Amino acid sequence: MGRRKGSIGIALVTVAMLAATSACGGAGSSKAGADDGKAGGKAGASASPSPTKPAGPPMLLDTITPQTGTTVGVAMPISVIFTNPVAAKARATVEKHMKVSASQPVAGAWHWMGDRRADWRPKTYWPSGTKVKIDADLKGVSNGNGRYGVHGYTHTFTIGDDVRADVSVTGHTMKVTRNGKLVRTLSINAGSAQYPTWDGTMAVIDKQEKVHMTSCSVGISCDKGSPNFYDLTLPWDIHLTQSGTYVHYSTGDPNPGSGSARGSHGCVHLSMSDAKWFYGQVKQGDPVTVTGSPRGKAAADNGYAAFNLSWSQWLAGSAAGEQTTAQL
Repeated sequence: MGRRKGSIGIALVTVAMLAATSACGGAGSSKAGADDGKAGGKAGASASPSPTKPAGPPMLLDTITPQTGTTVGVAMPISVIFTNPVAAKARATVEKHMKVSASQPVAGAWHWMGDRRADWRPKTYWPSGTKVKIDADLKGVSNGNGRYGVHGYTHTFTIGDDVRADVSVTGHTMKVTRNGKLVRTLSINAGSAQYPTWDGTMAVIDKQEKVHMTSCSVGISCDKGSPNFYDLTLPWDIHLTQSGTYVHYSTGDPNPGSGSARGSHGCVHLSMSDAKWFYGQVKQGDPVTVTGSPRGKAAADNGYAAFNLSWSQWLAGSAAGEQTTAQL
């Protein structure tokens, strides 16, 4: 089971988004990531672009993730969504005006997911305990399409414990570690041959105690007579991709593991007790890495799957290139 969401740029009300009908995704990648906070922070006093720039409509940010004041996992990127497209010729300047600072030096870079979303990720995972600040000082900055920034935006957040989950599709296990130490090994079932689970590393988007999931909402089946039809509300849901991948409990697979060998529609199934336990361990940005699935890796913008790209691939999508964070 799982849920598909729409574009991050138009999804501003978290509660409403989480209450939406959902389903385990059998379809391909749903572009764009998930947001959990309206772009906020400091606003410039002037509502006009710099007087040295021609007058034009404003360049605004739709969302910045993570939300300010939050504690997130070591694989969490900074994701900035613009309300309007940013031209390729303007991206290097825009990147330079979105300064990332940290309490300890971290190498990283911006990467453009199309023309409205830019994510900043560290070259390797964030060190646990790092305090991070994104200062998007965009006042007077052009988007290359006739718009100029009129505000500055600031978000601050903290990197929490290094919690990771490693899922073996063929071994039917999920190993959970905290700060490098194995905490527990859980029995799982992943996707079936028809609906395989995404491979690769997906940072947790969000989590919810209950999610209404339907096969129709992700294009698997709207026919109530189909063996692949489902319309269920299921508990302890950890959201991994926009296209509908979750780690959760399923009533159709109550005792997952190599003995049952029942495949899902793309999600990772846990028993009820394990699902509740895992729900209590993870937070936004914790990496869940799946191996042994034939589907291939989730696209980097299918949620927060930035670490599915090699560092050279990540830099290929950056206009300003690698940088080291400023001192916070």
